[in-house]
Amino acid sequence: MNQPIFRIPSWRWWRRLISLTLGCILVAVGLDLFLIPNQIIDGGVVGISIIFSEITPWSMSVFLVLFNLPFWFLGYKQIGKTFTFCTMYSVILLAVLTEFIHSFPRVTDNLFLATVFGGIILGMGVGLIIRNGGSLDGTEVLAIIGHEKLGFSVGEIVMFFNVFILGSAGFVFEWDKAMYSLIAYFIAYKTIDVVVEGLDESKSVMIISDKPDDIAEAILYRLGRGVTHIYGKGGYTKEEKELLYCIVTRLEVAKLKSIVSEIDPHAFVAIEHVHDVLGGRFKKKSIH
Repeated sequence: MNQPIFRIPSWRWWRRLISLTLGCILVAVGLDLFLIPNQIIDGGVVGISIIFSEITPWSMSVFLVLFNLPFWFLGYKQIGKTFTFCTMYSVILLAVLTEFIHSFPRVTDNLFLATVFGGIILGMGVGLIIRNGGSLDGTEVLAIIGHEKLGFSVGEIVMFFNVFILGSAGFVFEWDKAMYSLIAYFIAYKTIDVVVEGLDESKSVMIISDKPDDIAEAILYRLGRGVTHIYGKGGYTKEEKELLYCIVTRLEVAKLKSIVSEIDPHAFVAIEHVHDVLGGRFKKKSIH
């Protein structure tokens, strides 16, 4: 029997809906007050909708909903009900908001300022929507399916679609507007990363040393981070090894490496980026 979509506590749904709404408002502002009045477009379904609204008498809102319909069905089948609900809510709300905000005058007619600030505001809005389980771009769903069928990465497929879409802006508008659109897309893409992953990026650290207890104690008391001991065996020497695993912020990486180097200059340290940290005991302890 299928689980109901609202099995998540109601207060979390309200918080999610508020975040999705705020994200849609930011996207609508970025598009209708900065980008679209200056003939600068976004990538994905939004970009296609802007182009079609330019060459037909219909508004962007109509195409935004129309072009996303098949992707809602695919998203429901491939990703799940929660994603589909959040995406439908975001797309429909954005369509309504763009119709309303479109009547306001643009903030600036300077192409550089419109590109930079429009891209930042757009990226903040899209980042909020993605962070809360939704999407405005149906091509991402298509990319997920294409990744499984064709073997290309999701990023490669999305980039292929967007290069084609942004390139089309040169035929519909002007080529300099297409180049500004590419810049706006890059700015929005980077802003999305900041919103989704946060400014306080986390790093996972794996340490292999002959002095694991000393290093673990130093990390705990000098850095305030907990350490997990993992037991394994060396592939070449077949010796039993004790590995240390911990999560730190990017600002703490230099101090951690300094601590390890002081105790064991020959220790092996591997550092990787962590997109998100949930649960557990990732709370900084007092430093002694």
